[in-house]
Amino acid sequence: MRIIDEMGKKAKAASRQLATAGELKNTALKAIAEALLSNMDRIIEANTIDLENGKANGLTPSLLDRLKLDEARVKGVAEGVLEVAALPDPIGTVISGSTRPNGMEITKIRVPLGVIGIIFEARPNVTVDAAVLCLKSGNAVILRGGKEAINSNKCLTAIMQDAIESAGLDRNCVQLIEDTTRRSSVELMELTEYLDVLIPRGGKGLIRAVVENAKVPVIETGAGNCHVYVDESADIDMAANIIYNAKTSRPSVCNAIETILVHEKIAEKALPAIKARLDEKNVELRGCEKTAAILGSCVVPADESDWETEYGDYILAVKVVSSIEEAIDHIAKYSTGHSECIVTSNYKNAKLFTSAVDSAAVYVNVSTRFTDGGMFGLGAEIGISTQKLHARGPMGLNELTSMKFVIEGDGQVR
Repeated sequence: MRIIDEMGKKAKAASRQLATAGELKNTALKAIAEALLSNMDRIIEANTIDLENGKANGLTPSLLDRLKLDEARVKGVAEGVLEVAALPDPIGTVISGSTRPNGMEITKIRVPLGVIGIIFEARPNVTVDAAVLCLKSGNAVILRGGKEAINSNKCLTAIMQDAIESAGLDRNCVQLIEDTTRRSSVELMELTEYLDVLIPRGGKGLIRAVVENAKVPVIETGAGNCHVYVDESADIDMAANIIYNAKTSRPSVCNAIETILVHEKIAEKALPAIKARLDEKNVELRGCEKTAAILGSCVVPADESDWETEYGDYILAVKVVSSIEEAIDHIAKYSTGHSECIVTSNYKNAKLFTSAVDSAAVYVNVSTRFTDGGMFGLGAEIGISTQKLHARGPMGLNELTSMKFVIEGDGQVR
């Protein structure tokens, strides 16, 4: 039997225990939070090896930032675990109920999905986030991270497994695939006997590979070619602040913007103000001809690829548009369906934008960086779904459940 099949078999058995674990799940989560803090030095030591390997292998500063775990970040991860423990348990929640004319009582309740596979890249915090969300929602999880974070991931998983076991649950409800070759990804995508759903978290290439090749059901998440449209009625200072935050606060994450669209009637005033803010972080601008005519030689001429690229870096595409309709059309063509924003003081245009733009999160005068389970009051999230089935937007605990019907009666036959 292949290692992946053994892991699947163990995960399936663990998922049956988790489905009825009740308060034991919170006991395990609290044990994980304590273990992360008490093993701080061990975690940072393992992460340091990954960072050194990453630098040697030429990872960009933004990718190294995603990879890094310092004391503050580990504390933040542990706090996040406790926040998940404090959330209401979705399992067993009654969604709806009815009594049929023949006296049958039908109740629809939330149940775990079962066994979840997660393929992700160089963000070791995802190892913990994914594990604890799956545990809280009663799901076993098989994790497959990238080679860049393998030492961090192995360390974090071992710590979590020991904590879970100390709480009286099966340590195999959280497992990590330690083989980081392409073969292990393919094997996980084909694990139809044991895996109920597969969730990719990472860049566009990873997500596309999983969607195109998986034989198990996939929830598509993460790719974020996000936009801000500056309407002709926009407050310029507000637009500059929103764009600065949405691009530079953390450019490597999926809710950071990659393109701004500026109405031609405000462009000559707005673009210099926006550029002045972005210059604080030395953001490279790749713009259309109208952008270059306003801002000068500092603008790198944009081509078709710039409108469709998720840079994940201090690079921003800029296009001057003639109307809100042109902006909406551009977004429809190039967006990945993640998060888009309009900056405007025109109520009619705000309503048009929110109605016509088909993305998981659509903002009016708010930074796209808020597309996050915690910011939406959902607690931690497994990712941002950019599809329409089975979930869309930040995926919290409820989105990691399915449902079943429980029917009670007193001898009814058909």
